[in-house]
Amino acid sequence: MSGKQTVRLKYACDQDKSVLINNFEARGWIPVGADDDWNFYWANVQSIRSVFSVDSGYRLQDDQVVNHFPNHMELTRKDLMVKNIKRYRKELDKDNNPLAEKDETGRFVHLDFIPQTYMLPADYNLFVEEFRKNPNTTWIMKPCGKARGIGIFLVNKLSQLKKWSRDSKTSNFVPPTSKDTYVISKYIDNPLLIGGKKFDLRLYVLVTSFRPLKCYMFKLGFCRFCTVKYNASMNELDNMFVHLTNVSIQKTGDDYNAVHGGKWTVQNLRLYLESTHGKEVTDKLFDEIDWQIVHSLKAVAGGISNDRHCYECYGYDIIIDDNLKPWLIEVNASPSLTSTTSSDRIMKYKLMNDVINIVIPPGEPPDVRWNKTVAKEHLGNFYVLYDEDLAQSDPITVDPKNKLGPGAMGARGIREPKGRPSPATWK
Repeated sequence: MSGKQTVRLKYACDQDKSVLINNFEARGWIPVGADDDWNFYWANVQSIRSVFSVDSGYRLQDDQVVNHFPNHMELTRKDLMVKNIKRYRKELDKDNNPLAEKDETGRFVHLDFIPQTYMLPADYNLFVEEFRKNPNTTWIMKPCGKARGIGIFLVNKLSQLKKWSRDSKTSNFVPPTSKDTYVISKYIDNPLLIGGKKFDLRLYVLVTSFRPLKCYMFKLGFCRFCTVKYNASMNELDNMFVHLTNVSIQKTGDDYNAVHGGKWTVQNLRLYLESTHGKEVTDKLFDEIDWQIVHSLKAVAGGISNDRHCYECYGYDIIIDDNLKPWLIEVNASPSLTSTTSSDRIMKYKLMNDVINIVIPPGEPPDVRWNKTVAKEHLGNFYVLYDEDLAQSDPITVDPKNKLGPGAMGARGIREPKGRPSPATWK
């Protein structure tokens, strides 16, 4: 196997998932406890807090790597992601960066890739003002600190928010804890449908460094389909089988198909779109997705604790609307490694195999002092999404051998869609 290593490393792991354990065993690695002397630790987000805790934290050695950045939540908490992207846009606007160009309505031309979003309770009055301007709009409400679709619901009347309000007349909220905060976003009510059903994309992005930014896209992402045909009618607002693509919700429905798990590969989606909309439009869409992901990472790069022992494999959730415009919905710190089908298990095994080969080049012990420029033969199913070192040394060049299809980003830079500033201006 491609990940076979001559060095027998010690690993600690907080998750009993076959796609992880089988990868470690295939390499002949030795399991140890989290408090022992490990080289590679696949930790959950709770454990990361103790690894980097000021009081009880470890002093990590040069031969130790761990799978989260200390404050990864700057990207993976729904409210913080939105706050950071808004701040990033404001900073670019202040610097008169061409990326921050706006149209006549004040909307960002290039950086409009997250739905309009407010934090509740903090932005309640701003939200009410916006709601009254467009009273026929549907909004989606999500708790900031939860995952797997838990606690999400749709709203189209202000009265539906009363349970968060102590006094609806004055709109004063009870002071929340961070667990009680919500984001409320404009619901994308014109999703692209396939077979009449809504879907989203789950893409895996590996970041090995934020400063300089080095990130990789996994080619084998997938679409997650709802089991019930899409219906925007008010009567269906409570039917989460119509609106939420989370597998943890869909698999409880009567129409769930356990054979294919309601999933399509990204390659199948690409072929479908090429046959229905043409290759050029499809390439532009995937280029746009890559571009949005890089800018979401740039938006948090300055605030992430760029510890050299860390890397992270993020699960990006993207929705495509019926104008073939992609929208970034959220980023997951611990994308599920549970396999719902056999093809799912194979894909996630490859994902973990390739992540390990990039983070620890095969046959070598981990060494956090290396410059993290990965040999092409170790990329597996990943391709270089953006490498800031290479982009700064040669910003215009696109490496045609190292990208997925025309229009995707190369290792050295990015080919911009029409009307967008050149790579030299945004690096």
